[in-house]
Amino acid sequence: MDRSLHTFILIFAALSVIHLLYIVVSRLQKDKDYTGIGFRIKTWWGMLFIFCLATVSGAVVSLLSLMVLSFFALKEYFSMIRTRKADRRLFLWAYLSIPLQFYWVYIEWYGMFIVFIPVYVFLLLPLPRLINKGTLGFLRSVSATQWGLMLMVFGLSHLAYFQFATPQYGAGLVLFLVVLTQLNDAIHYLASIYFGKHKIVTTSNPYLTWEGFACAFVVTTAVSYLIYPYLTPLNPSFGYLSGMLISLSGFFGSLTVSVLKRDLLIGDDDKFAALKKSYLSRIDSLTYTAPVFFHVIRYFFDFM
Repeated sequence: MDRSLHTFILIFAALSVIHLLYIVVSRLQKDKDYTGIGFRIKTWWGMLFIFCLATVSGAVVSLLSLMVLSFFALKEYFSMIRTRKADRRLFLWAYLSIPLQFYWVYIEWYGMFIVFIPVYVFLLLPLPRLINKGTLGFLRSVSATQWGLMLMVFGLSHLAYFQFATPQYGAGLVLFLVVLTQLNDAIHYLASIYFGKHKIVTTSNPYLTWEGFACAFVVTTAVSYLIYPYLTPLNPSFGYLSGMLISLSGFFGSLTVSVLKRDLLIGDDDKFAALKKSYLSRIDSLTYTAPVFFHVIRYFFDFM
């Protein structure tokens, strides 16, 4: 408990300094767009509060918080889809799968947790769309709904499973994962603002550049090696590897969600701009880093 308390105090101090720097720099350099960093800092404060609450109250509070986060992320995702009346029942079934997915986490039924959405929901989800709803738009609505479930529910639910899979190390591993994921996003964003010249996908996200990716990869890997002894039971090799893995998967998660949003909101630039402040823009990388990190650690280490 003392070690956890010291960790939270250190993170609180670091976050306070970062927030102060953001306020000062954003006022001094008004020609640069720091809104993305501002939104992420608000997210970091919220995450810190949830982690503190989970540490005091237990894994169940963390699970419920993440379940609510998945619900709002999925809700915002559905708001981007051009829907018909026939799709409403489909979305209802999708929402009902959220408490079930997190229930499998709560009872530690790993087998059902890992196949429920990719197999059973995938096979059963088309049924409400098929019955008396016609064929028009069937593939787009069903596949778009399944994509949302895979990213916003299945991917994020892995964050909740850490503390049930390994009660001793779960909280530290989640904190390690979230800190590195958010750091990777922030460094990529800042590096792209200051000296990013070669955009990766010009049509989806102007802040994703190769220079930003390189800087984020190096910094995330270095920080991973520095903090892994304090938050995880990993060995030095995985101290390096984890940073690389989180940086790469976070990059692909951010890129995928950026392209996904742009595809769904073609011709609706006002709504696209509004969604920059959404849950999706703050947790997009976690939809990839959480499952990738979870399964790699579970495969190589017995404590999971």
